[in-house]
Amino acid sequence: NLMSAIPWIGQNIVEFLWGGFSVNNATLNRFFSLHYLLPFILAALAAMHLLALHEHGSSNPLGVSGNTDRLPFHPYFVFKDLVTVFLFLLVLAATVFYAPNLMGHSDNYIPANPMQTPPSIVPEWYLLPFYA
Repeated sequence: NLMSAIPWIGQNIVEFLWGGFSVNNATLNRFFSLHYLLPFILAALAAMHLLALHEHGSSNPLGVSGNTDRLPFHPYFVFKDLVTVFLFLLVLAATVFYAPNLMGHSDNYIPANPMQTPPSIVPEWYLLPFYA
């Protein structure tokens, strides 16, 4: 939930400031600093979650109430998570090394022209009447 909330909070804060106050260099620096620090805070929360999971155990898949019959975090859950991580890294490496332009756009190969905006770049629909 926090990973989804971070971009939403940033967008709403910027829209609030854009509508009521001037956005200058100091404001942009503060937002960039916040934007830079929030992923580290998210990583710290994920690490604390893993530590709590390791300390207190996961939910009880066996349906027993005693702590002695619960599955230990290591090696069962660690191995399950590592399989997922390695599968993701394998797909990522295959995409990067064998098909790097798979998700690219053909406009990336057009040389930049500072005197003309590329025709594929258009504003949002609600700004179209004001676009010049």
